[in-house]
Amino acid sequence: MTAAHPQDTQIRSLYADFVDGWNRRSGAAVAAGFADDGDIIGFDGSHHRGRLSIAADLRQVFAGHETPAYVAVVRSVRPVAPGVAILVAHAGMIPPGANDLDPDLNAVHTMVAVDEGRGRWRISLFQATPAAWHQHPDEREALTEELRGLLIPQ
Repeated sequence: MTAAHPQDTQIRSLYADFVDGWNRRSGAAVAAGFADDGDIIGFDGSHHRGRLSIAADLRQVFAGHETPAYVAVVRSVRPVAPGVAILVAHAGMIPPGANDLDPDLNAVHTMVAVDEGRGRWRISLFQATPAAWHQHPDEREALTEELRGLLIPQ
């Protein structure tokens, strides 16, 4: 078993701010948590490099598309080296105009966080991987139900 990270709360907060920025459809808010040279690899494989580029690219994405909102649960935060941690989360997405998750949009989020000094953690890499789980449909449905349980009743 891997030990929890000593800055677990700070790193989870960094992820929560990312999700909040995405759900507010703010490129600047999403990018704010990234290191200057951070990378984001989207659900569709798109790759954006650098905090300023991430902000500009996502501003265009949000302006041109109604993006689904995330509902997420953090599975682990663990140290991998001094000043480096990995957060793994499962996320579902609620399409625009809907009030339920689309299981086809379930994802695994992997976030590499780095301490830039004095306890200032930033995202070095964020990747969203589809959680299709073709060989495990029961697990996919269980994840969808778990995430539905996090939804605030409307």
